[in-house]
Amino acid sequence: MQHAVRSRTAVRPGPAAVPRPRTRRVASLIDADALRVLHRAARVLLDDLPELTDRLVAVLQEQEPAYRSALAADPAQTWQEVHRSLRHSVASLLDPRSTRDAARRCSWKIGATRAEQGLPLDALLHAFRLGGSLVWQELVEVTSRTAPEDVRLLVHVASDVWNFVDEHCTLVADAYRQVERQLSWRRENRARLLAAALLDGSSRIADLPEAAQALDLPEQGRYVVVAVAGGHPAGCAGARAAAVPEGLRVHWHTGVEVDYGIVLVDGDGLPEPEPGPGGSATGVRIGVGSVVEGLAAVGDARRTADTALSICPEGGGTIRLTEHLPAALVVSGPELGRALAEQVLGPLMRLEPADREVLLDTLTTWLACDGSAQRAGERLYCHRNTVLNRLRRCEQLTGRCLARPADVVEISLALTAHRLLRG
Repeated sequence: MQHAVRSRTAVRPGPAAVPRPRTRRVASLIDADALRVLHRAARVLLDDLPELTDRLVAVLQEQEPAYRSALAADPAQTWQEVHRSLRHSVASLLDPRSTRDAARRCSWKIGATRAEQGLPLDALLHAFRLGGSLVWQELVEVTSRTAPEDVRLLVHVASDVWNFVDEHCTLVADAYRQVERQLSWRRENRARLLAAALLDGSSRIADLPEAAQALDLPEQGRYVVVAVAGGHPAGCAGARAAAVPEGLRVHWHTGVEVDYGIVLVDGDGLPEPEPGPGGSATGVRIGVGSVVEGLAAVGDARRTADTALSICPEGGGTIRLTEHLPAALVVSGPELGRALAEQVLGPLMRLEPADREVLLDTLTTWLACDGSAQRAGERLYCHRNTVLNRLRRCEQLTGRCLARPADVVEISLALTAHRLLRG
């Protein structure tokens, strides 16, 4: 038994018995032969490069619609691009080290150029893979024609060929996306500048067609500007949805304190938006300006939207300028509004604060109730006679008669000025 164990131990092969060096040597010889075959075929392709370029251009025209348009627009440019790409690809098969950087620069430039021209990235990547497939087919065909027995050796370099294609597809995609991001930023920045110029009224007539295209709005049309302010930034989308009904074409311009929507409308103004499940965000103030004709007048629409926004209560809400024109008149001439408030309400302003607020609140509520002392008393939680007594005192202090329409208009505007122009 011990002898048997010793025998098995004696014949157990050690590391020196594994023929690995011979395997590596054989693999190296095969790789060397495969490279020799690859280089021989690649030189033939390099000599026949114009014909190979013609073949790939024909394949692209047949199989890739985007390249049909590119060829129709500038056939010489496309041919030269394909020729350069193939030349670098085939040269890289012969001398990868010295040609690698030039080949990478070529692919990067193609990706960047095609991004600027708007050729779809999928089409560009498809073209590169078609080019790789054609080069491989040509390598096999040339070898089959000149040395059929060596075709089997090309299998050992196939991964190198396709790794090159994959590497350059990645390069092209990276270049394309980088330029695409830059172009997108430029377009967005240009659109922002054009929208800002429209809103502040400084846009040139010559820029209107470009602005219409950049904002996706017609140059001629009826427009309303919506001003949105206040609220938490997270509620911005909800505020915009609350301001502009769904389905209308609108371009939003984000400002520091106020966002502006340039809205294309069909009728006389902005339709009422459908009530959302949660309503508008708390603290959001929305001002809807008046209708103007054409993009050239958007600056006027923005000014009326700002006026409407200035009338909005501090706690939030929506003010349509066309429904609050008297208040708009007051805030449009703040100095005159303050003068009116002082002239009409001055005697009330000099009363004790508590007394003053009671009389002002009574006047405001009575006007809101269309001159009904009964309804005003219900809102103020007092008897109608108390309301009438307070109103008579207001008449005595202001020198205005609440039975005279002209005096009622003065008092109403003065109260509005007091409320809106306290600062």
